[in-house]
Amino acid sequence: MEIVEVGTDAFLRSEFIRLPVRIYRNNPYWIRPLDKDIDAIFDPSKNKYFRDGECARWLAVDKSGQTVGRVAAFINPKTTKKGNRQPTGGLGFFECANDERVAFLLFDQCKNWLAERGMEAMDGPINFGERDSHWGLLVDGYDKEPTYGMDYHLPYYRAFFEAYGFQNYFEQYTFYLPMQEQVVRPLLHPAVFARAEKIYATPGFEFKHIQKEQLPQFAEDFRTIYNKAWAANLGTSDMTVEQANAIMKRMKPILEEELVWFGYFEGEPIAFFVMLPEMNQIFKYVNGKLDWLGKLKFLYHKLRKTNERAFGVIFGVVPEFQKRGVESAIAMAYSKVAWRPGYQYKHLELNWIGDFNPKMLNFAKMLGGVAHKTHITYRYLFDPAQAFERHPVM
Repeated sequence: MEIVEVGTDAFLRSEFIRLPVRIYRNNPYWIRPLDKDIDAIFDPSKNKYFRDGECARWLAVDKSGQTVGRVAAFINPKTTKKGNRQPTGGLGFFECANDERVAFLLFDQCKNWLAERGMEAMDGPINFGERDSHWGLLVDGYDKEPTYGMDYHLPYYRAFFEAYGFQNYFEQYTFYLPMQEQVVRPLLHPAVFARAEKIYATPGFEFKHIQKEQLPQFAEDFRTIYNKAWAANLGTSDMTVEQANAIMKRMKPILEEELVWFGYFEGEPIAFFVMLPEMNQIFKYVNGKLDWLGKLKFLYHKLRKTNERAFGVIFGVVPEFQKRGVESAIAMAYSKVAWRPGYQYKHLELNWIGDFNPKMLNFAKMLGGVAHKTHITYRYLFDPAQAFERHPVM
C-alpha cells in the first residue's frame, strides 16, 4: 500500500474525483457532487482559504495500482485556536474501500502532516472552507438522498473513525418538513402562531423576501446578522464585505426571491431565513458534469420545475432579539408564500442544525420538523492524555 500526494498531477487529481464514483456506483441514494465544486476547493485561485491557510491531499494506492482511498488535510490559521484548547486542523473528503488498514493509513497521514505544522488535534470530516458544506460524517439517513453540499457516506466509515480514536465533537441534524398547509398546519405548535402574531402587532418589525436588484444591500444585511448571530458561536472568523458579496453572487443563479427572508426592526437587520432550491434534485441528472449536456439537462429541469424540494441553508436571529418570537414571525411570513395553491416547493429540509444549538432544535420541532439525517463532526486529540471536550452549547 502506498500513500501518494495528489499535488498538481492531472491524473491524480482526476483519481481524487473518480474514486467516489467507483465506491458508490451501486448505491441508489448517493448523488455525485459537481466535479467543478470539488476542484474549486483545492484550487488556490478559487478558494480564499489558501490566502492564509494550507492544504494537502493524498490517495491510497494498492499493489495493483488501484486507488482505494483518498483524504485531505488543511489548516485555517484563523480558526485553529478559536474556541479550542489546542491548535486544531482539519481532515476531510475521506473516501475509502472497506479496509480499516487503508483508513488508518490515511488518518495517520493527516495526523502527521498536521502535527508537523504545530497542530495538536484534527476535526473531521470537514471542509477547507465554511461549515455550510462538506461538513460531518453521515451516520443516520443512509436511505435518503443528500442535499446539495452535504456529503453521503457509507455505514462502515463510522467504525473507522471511532476505532481510530475520533470522538463525537458535535452532531448535525437535517430536519424534514412538509410544506403544504393541510399537512404542516396540524404539526405546528400553537405557540408558533401566537408568538408570530405578537411580533406582527408590535410597531417597528418588518419581514420581507430578498429582491435581486437590491442584492448588495441584502448581502450587507446578511453579513451584519451572521457576524452577530453565528460567527462567535461557530468559532469562525467574522464575515467580510467581500465574502458576503461573494456568497450572494454564488447563490444568484439559483436564488429564488421568495425563498430568502429577512427581518428588520426599525430598519435594522435582525434576522434571516435563507432557503434555496434543493439543487441536488437537478444535479443528480448531470453526473457531476456541467458541460453543454449537463447545462441542457439543468435548464430542462429548471424550466419544467421538476424539483419540489427546498432546503434551509442558514437561519439566524441577532442575540438581542432572540426569545422574542422573531423566529416564528419570519417562518410564518414565508408560509404565506408556501401555502399558496400550486406552489412549486412541497418539501423542505432544514439543513445543518447542531446539537449545540438547542434553540434551533426546539424551533425545528415546533415547526413540525422531524430529524431524518444525522452527521457527526469528530475530533481527534493527538495526545490521548488531553481532556476531550465537546462543542460548547450556544
